[in-house]
Amino acid sequence: MFVLSNFVVALARIVDIALTLYMWIIIFRAVISWVNADPHNKIVIFLYRVTEPVLRPVRRIIPLRNVGIDLSPIIVILIILFLQYFLVETIIQLARNL
Repeated sequence: MFVLSNFVVALARIVDIALTLYMWIIIFRAVISWVNADPHNKIVIFLYRVTEPVLRPVRRIIPLRNVGIDLSPIIVILIILFLQYFLVETIIQLARNL
């Protein structure tokens, strides 16, 4: 049974790392949106393609267009932090109780 427990803990840690990487990608995208980045740069294109499917629904749910600042990256980062602190830790605790 300890093998299954270790496997689930390893999966939870991988999910944690993936969420952290995605959070940094969103941060880089937010920083690039502040400067006048070349829209034809491959890194900029990659950042927009990877983050837009997550940021677009948040913009639809919370329309803050008249504020003048896009708060969707902050909201997505808060969601990622919630998933890391709640979901990943819960999965680890459940695996250790196996």
